[in-house]
Amino acid sequence: MSLDRVNPAALSPARGFSHAVVATGSRLVFLAGQTALDGDGTVVGATLPEQFRTALTNLLAALTAAGGTPRDLARVTVYATDVADYRERARELGAIWRELAGRDYPAMAVVGVVRLWDSEALVELDGFAVLD
Repeated sequence: MSLDRVNPAALSPARGFSHAVVATGSRLVFLAGQTALDGDGTVVGATLPEQFRTALTNLLAALTAAGGTPRDLARVTVYATDVADYRERARELGAIWRELAGRDYPAMAVVGVVRLWDSEALVELDGFAVLD
């Protein structure tokens, strides 16, 4: 399996994401949306960074259980209830990403939403990975 990150010089610099990811492999893992739910199904964390850390941890736990690693992520979509807050905390969220998932960034998008399934949730992440 290989994921080749493509960041053309003609596009704005990719910081914390890749413009394109070319995936070659034999297994796709589709990852359901993960919020900051603990093992009991309760949203934990009052701030966006706290919830982002838990949601990303949950996404990576699902990926690991399917046999993958953060490096296998080809695409992640972030759904945020407050995009302005997300932008303001981008450095902190980026540091959390690098700590948990490393620097091999997938293709990513941040989408503003009115609310998530659990009204206390501030952020949700879903995506897919390509494995051998």
